[in-house]
Amino acid sequence: MKILGIKALYPVKKRNTSIADANHAKYPYLLKRLKVTKPNQVWASDITYIRLNRGFVYLCAIIDLYTRSILSWSLSPIMDERLTMNVLNDAIHKYGNPEIFNSDQGSQYTAQKFINILVNHNISISMDSKGRALDNIFIERFWKTIKYDNIYPSGYLTIKEAHDGIDAFMHQYNNHRLHSSLRYKPPLKFYSEYFEKAA
Repeated sequence: MKILGIKALYPVKKRNTSIADANHAKYPYLLKRLKVTKPNQVWASDITYIRLNRGFVYLCAIIDLYTRSILSWSLSPIMDERLTMNVLNDAIHKYGNPEIFNSDQGSQYTAQKFINILVNHNISISMDSKGRALDNIFIERFWKTIKYDNIYPSGYLTIKEAHDGIDAFMHQYNNHRLHSSLRYKPPLKFYSEYFEKAA
């Protein structure tokens, strides 16, 4: 590799983004053996981290499980419920309410202010079982995609660089990246076509 002038891409040491609060209520996992058959049936969310020149920022996103569309996302230097609340409120404003919202048991998702948004919109709450990252496999797969296709090769130095680069990637992913499971259509096109046919 040295002779060819190339180097391998690999993740940095993993940071824990799913720290539970023992005082917060937890909810059962509702997706086991559930067949997802339409958009807005199940949304899932998670937080990952991005190493910058100095420190880290946190990326939160919501994915629609049926269409794989990223409905909302945000970057923040602070990982708390304000990050998850902003992303959830934005997704609801743009796309309406899901039937089920799934996340891990991190304190950003179990905080009462966050839970209140779901309850007030009559959204059923589902949480991954403790220690089972595969319960939220679709957002985990998306993290792998964005990190290896965009974040690691880009080597962002500042939060503005990261935001601008990720914004461009999200637009490309949602509107132009073809998925074999979506009949070779991009996620948001598949999402919107479902509701156009139903109208």
